[in-house]
Amino acid sequence: MKQWRILFFVFVCFHGIISVRAQTPKRMNSSEIQQAIQKLNFLGSALYIAAHPDDENTRLIAYLSNEVKANTAYLSLTRGDGGQNLIGPEIESLLGLIRTQELLAARRVDGGNQLFSRANDFGFSKHPDETLKIWNKDAVLSDVVWAIRKWQPDIVINRFDHRTPGRTHGHHTASAMLSLDACGLAPKADAYREQLQYVSTWTPRRVFFNTGVFFFGSREEFEKADKSNLAQVDVGVYYPVLGKSNTEIAAESRSMHKCQGFGSTGVRGSEMEYLELLKGDMPTDKSNLFEGINTTWTRVQGGAPIGKLLASVESGFDPANPAASVPQLMQAFRLIDQLPDGYWKRVKRAEILEVIKACLGLFQEVVVAEPTLTPGQQTTLRMEVIQRTGKAVRLERVAFIPFGRDTAFNMSLTVNQRLNWSARVTLPENTPFTNPYWLNEQGTLGLYSVEEQLLRGLPETPRQGRAVFYYLIEGVSVAISSDISFKKTDPVAGEVYRPFEVTPPVYTRLDSKVYLFPDDGSRTVQVVVRAGKPGIEGNVRLEVPQGWSVSPAAHAFRVGRMGEEATFSFQVTPPDGQSDGFCRAVAEIGGKTYARSLVEIAYDHIPVQTVLAEARSRMVRIALERAGSKVGYIAGAGDDIPASLRAIGYDVDMLDGSDLQAGSLASYDAVITGVRAYNTNDDLRFGNAQLLEYVKNGGTLIVQYNTNTELRVPSSEIGPYSFRISRDRVTVEEAEMRFLLPGHAVLNTPNKISASDFEGWIQERGLYFPDQWDPAFAAPLSCNDPGEPALNGALLIAPYGKGHFCYTGLSFFRELPSGVPGAFRLFTNIISIGKTIKP
Repeated sequence: MKQWRILFFVFVCFHGIISVRAQTPKRMNSSEIQQAIQKLNFLGSALYIAAHPDDENTRLIAYLSNEVKANTAYLSLTRGDGGQNLIGPEIESLLGLIRTQELLAARRVDGGNQLFSRANDFGFSKHPDETLKIWNKDAVLSDVVWAIRKWQPDIVINRFDHRTPGRTHGHHTASAMLSLDACGLAPKADAYREQLQYVSTWTPRRVFFNTGVFFFGSREEFEKADKSNLAQVDVGVYYPVLGKSNTEIAAESRSMHKCQGFGSTGVRGSEMEYLELLKGDMPTDKSNLFEGINTTWTRVQGGAPIGKLLASVESGFDPANPAASVPQLMQAFRLIDQLPDGYWKRVKRAEILEVIKACLGLFQEVVVAEPTLTPGQQTTLRMEVIQRTGKAVRLERVAFIPFGRDTAFNMSLTVNQRLNWSARVTLPENTPFTNPYWLNEQGTLGLYSVEEQLLRGLPETPRQGRAVFYYLIEGVSVAISSDISFKKTDPVAGEVYRPFEVTPPVYTRLDSKVYLFPDDGSRTVQVVVRAGKPGIEGNVRLEVPQGWSVSPAAHAFRVGRMGEEATFSFQVTPPDGQSDGFCRAVAEIGGKTYARSLVEIAYDHIPVQTVLAEARSRMVRIALERAGSKVGYIAGAGDDIPASLRAIGYDVDMLDGSDLQAGSLASYDAVITGVRAYNTNDDLRFGNAQLLEYVKNGGTLIVQYNTNTELRVPSSEIGPYSFRISRDRVTVEEAEMRFLLPGHAVLNTPNKISASDFEGWIQERGLYFPDQWDPAFAAPLSCNDPGEPALNGALLIAPYGKGHFCYTGLSFFRELPSGVPGAFRLFTNIISIGKTIKP
């Protein structure tokens, strides 16, 4: 199986077989076909490099792809796991999966391609030295070298300045530093030699830094700067055949970053981009980044006749009759197919097949009856193929991978007449499960574990379900591949596609991410068993940390229908004293064990994503007291704190604007606003006065961190007394936490807080701390990153009327869902402030 997978990846990654991904298939119109024909005759490539989703300059990527016609890719070193989610609750690796798909959606708009490294976005970093240490510099550098050797860019463009360590996000500076290092190593045969069994060494001709206003500090400074030494490109070009300016396309692409709230409005007119040359020769014409680089077919041995033939196709293209170009396109395809294997053969072979397919009005698809199958399960495949022009197209056969079905048709396709076919097939028993490849193995804080070289850099796992259609067109045999997908008709959305997934026969799921044991008593843990196929039976058990006990040892289960669930209860007893570890829900069927949960992510702007997450949760025995029992929660930018509070016994109600306006808050011991709630929730624009009235009457209001821009309420008006939100943050999660007011109630009641409560925190201490505040506030905590001044605004507390107002930039939204004991003890103290502990 390992050998088969390697051959498959080689085929997908390097042979350029075209594939329609599992979203609504793209149908090219005549204008798009014409642009694609023009691109066939441009043999130049560009690689844009930065750190995160959203770092890329979509204006420049769209310009290079659509105006220059270059083969353009964006290498994002990370998948954005460390950020926030404005559209849902997913964070960390699931957020990275969403942002991966948003990048792919953006590239479908602007015409670029997408690459990644194994680097994990572990959160904000103040210096590239820290970034490179956590990432594992050599591993990520090897990935950038791999991307350059694989993509073979003539020009490399860095989004960030490699000369700014300590002055901006460490990931940003590190991406530019790694890019320059990689450009120097990619040509060397003794650098990362293991890659050379798949790729060749490569030397980019030019390396640029894409500078602009941001890097000069202000528009005024940028306007005053001497830019005569910079390449200058007007990316505001207008495409009459599309009816759009390049900058409008770029805005549409940028707007795909929806979980970051980056919806953009298109602009029109001239817009300049500036590029500083870092390596190589500056083009004489500084508006032409490829000047002096051979971008014609003569750069490929034996390619000159192809260029002439494609020039004839372009000049003779008839938008009203694209099929008239097919004979010459097939001649060009035959010549390309005869070339020695190489980068441009692979790229242009795939491109010209896409053009031929569009010119013929050729539609092909294979859909499966269910969106998921388990190995050994039967299903029905349904095929449709049609060609809608008068050209002779013969369908010879179709191979259905990995079903082992190869069906011969040997028939001419009648113009505009559908050919439909269906068959029962069985998924082989040894078919591996579908999962994002970078999530299959446990990585480190800064690096995903990906052993297979050919997987590294791919935006997503190659689909195993594929149909390869073999045609005879103009006497030439061609193979065009499509992913096998699932399709349904939604009564609102109409035709809806989703990827076909190979999944386990059974899933297990725990009813909480974290189980907290505030005393030595046992508690019930529920395990949900879900059928991945009909008629499963076996045993399920709960594996607990050493020193813990569980009863019973196992439950027998039988679940009849696919998707049906059964819930089983286990009693878990913690050991004496503080202890924590992980429990795991394991199902056994026929001697095989399964311990994965099914996670589905569904948003309208990306394909449905399926993740097989490890079915494990954290178990924590902590000494925890609390005052109060009922809290209200106002949603912010997506976090799991309500579930975390329920796990320690709080009754949590989600509140909205109607609750605030009704003034019905008196029953709550505390009201909490979610992270960035004042940035994202319009209910607070009109309800903040009611919240302050609630505090005045004896309530406790806890406001979690907000950014200092786009606030619904000015920071000076959020609380009863003024404070100013800054960009100050402490990124080192082990930073010493000093107690400025050791006698303050929040550090003593009902739980005595000590330095040990700040051990085991993840990703950071906190962010967007206030840097100025009214003397009415008490600031009991102080911390700082190494070598930086103390920051005392991590937690502000002030009495107001009969109640208390609290603002905190501490990263409770990360710590509580991860089960950090001290974070629970401190947060409980904040909720309990001013209250009496009931015996």
